[in-house]
Amino acid sequence: MKKWLGILMLLLVGVVVVGCSNSEPEKVAETKTETTNKPLRFGTLPAESAIPIILAKEKGFFEEEKVNVEITPFNAPNDRNVAAQAGKIDGMIGDVMTALSMRDGGMDFTITSDINEDFKLLSSPDSGITDIKQLDGKEVSLVPKFLLEYIMDEMAAENDISYKIVQIPSISARYEALLNNQVDSVIFTEPQATLLEKNGAHVLGSSAEYGIKGGTISFASDVVKSREADISAFYRAYNKGVAYMNEHDAADYADILKTYKFPDAMTSYLENKEEDYTKAQKVSKKQFDSIEKWTKEKEMIQKDYSYDEMTDFSMLD
Repeated sequence: MKKWLGILMLLLVGVVVVGCSNSEPEKVAETKTETTNKPLRFGTLPAESAIPIILAKEKGFFEEEKVNVEITPFNAPNDRNVAAQAGKIDGMIGDVMTALSMRDGGMDFTITSDINEDFKLLSSPDSGITDIKQLDGKEVSLVPKFLLEYIMDEMAAENDISYKIVQIPSISARYEALLNNQVDSVIFTEPQATLLEKNGAHVLGSSAEYGIKGGTISFASDVVKSREADISAFYRAYNKGVAYMNEHDAADYADILKTYKFPDAMTSYLENKEEDYTKAQKVSKKQFDSIEKWTKEKEMIQKDYSYDEMTDFSMLD
C-alpha cells in the first residue's frame, strides 16, 4: 500500500511541475504583447503616405489597439529631422537615405517598414516638355540628398539624360516656381502632383512606373528595443487605416483630410486612384542596397551599413 502511495505522490508532483512549466511561457508571451500608456510621438509629412496614420488616429484604430499615438505634422523633411535630433519624436515617415544619414551622424533610427508612395516628375506648363527625353540638360527643382534626388538620378540613368539641380527647399515655393515657369521641372508626391497637373503641368514619369520604393517608416532604435508591443500595435492600426482607404470612398474621410491641411485635390486623386493601398511591408534588400550605395557615393555617409543592421521588420503583421 505504501508503495502505491509513493508512486501516486510522485505522479502528483510531476503534474504540478508540468503545470508550472507550461504556465510560465504563457505569462511571458502576455507581457511581451502589452502596450504602454506612454505616448508614441510620430512625425508626418503632407503626403498620401501619412493618410493611413491619420485615419488610424481619427477613426480610433490606435485606441482599439491600445496604443497612444501623438501625430506631429511637418511641412519639410529638414524640420522633421531637427525634431528627431532633439528627441521630440519617436518615429517618422522618411526614406532609406535619411535613416542612413542619421545613423552615420549619431542618431540611431531603425527602418521598420515601407510606406505607400508615388513621386511624379512634372514639367512646367509652358516648357513644351512632354517627354522625359526632352528634359536632357534642363533644370529639375528638388531637395538634394533626399529621396527626390535618388529618384531623379534613377530616371535620368534609365533614359540616358543629364539634368541640373535647382534647389528650392520650400514645398510651396517649388510648387509656385513650376507653375510660373521659373524652373523646367520638379518632383512631387501627392497631392501636389495632381494639383500641378490640373494647373497645366505635364507628368513625365513616376517612381511607381520605374519600380522605385525608398520611402520608410522608422523609429528610434531605443524605442524599437523597449517598446516592441507599442510599435506592433501601431502597425495593426496602420493596416486598419489602409483597409479603410480601400473600402471607402475618399469623400467619406475628406473632412479629416481638410483638418490636416490636405487640399480638395487629394480627395479627387484618391477617388480616381485605381490601385489599392498596401499594408505595411518590408523594404526590399535590393532597394536598400541600391540606395545605400547611392548615399555613400553622394558622401552623405562615411561607412557602409548593412540591411540587417538598419532594419527590423519583426513588428509587422
